[in-house]
Amino acid sequence: MGAESGQSKDPNLSLAEQREVMDTLQQISALLNTGLTPEMLSTIVQLCELGVNPEALASVIRELRSVAAALESPGG
Repeated sequence: MGAESGQSKDPNLSLAEQREVMDTLQQISALLNTGLTPEMLSTIVQLCELGVNPEALASVIRELRSVAAALESPGG
């Protein structure tokens, strides 16, 4: 279940269907300008499949981005 595979592990979906789902999610992510790489998106999907609360996950991602931006800014 590595992030590099980029595939959902739903046993009811064929490999082609899993790829199509990930491609669609990546297109949506790009349209929404999320800034998520395919690897990040795959990891997020996998975490959600494992039962992680999506809203809590989004909150953590926002917080991490905020901290990273503060560290990158002058005087941060």
